[in-house]
Amino acid sequence: MVKMKATFSAGCFWGVEEAFRKMRGVLSTRVGYTGGYFENPSYEDVCSGNTGHVEAVEVEYDPAVVSYAELLDLFWKIHDPTSLNRQGPDIGEQYRSVIFFHDLKQKAEARASKDMLESRGVYKRPIVTEILPVSRFYEAEEYHQRYLEKRAMSHCNL
Repeated sequence: MVKMKATFSAGCFWGVEEAFRKMRGVLSTRVGYTGGYFENPSYEDVCSGNTGHVEAVEVEYDPAVVSYAELLDLFWKIHDPTSLNRQGPDIGEQYRSVIFFHDLKQKAEARASKDMLESRGVYKRPIVTEILPVSRFYEAEEYHQRYLEKRAMSHCNL
C-alpha cells in the first residue's frame, strides 16, 4: 500500500483532526504545529502568537482509497476560508487557513481547487487560505491527539 501525507490548518486542530480521521482512506492523523520559525514549540508558545506556527493536522492517507482532491474538498467544507486569522470563537494567527503542500502535484491541485472556488464565487468574500510548502511539523502534546475522540464531544464549530 502506498501512503501519502497531506497537511492542513483550518482553525482549532481538534475538530479538523476529527473530520479527517473519520474519512474513508485516511490511515492516521496527528495534530501539531508548523509554518513558523520557533523550534520545538509548545501549545502555550503557539497560543502566544509569537512563533509563526499554526495549529495543523498531518493526514496520512491511501491514495487508492481517497484522493488528494477529496481531502481538499473536505478541507474547504469544514472551515471558513475567508476568515483571516480566525475560525469561530478562536482568534489568532495560529488559526489561519493554510494548505501545506508536500510536492508540486499537491501544490498544483491546491491552487486549482482554490482558483475554482474563487471563479465560481462560492464564497461572498475573498478566500484568504495560504498555499505553502510543508515545513517542519512539531507534534502537539499527547493530550491534544485525538482529543475529541477521547472526550466524545464536539468542539471548534464543526
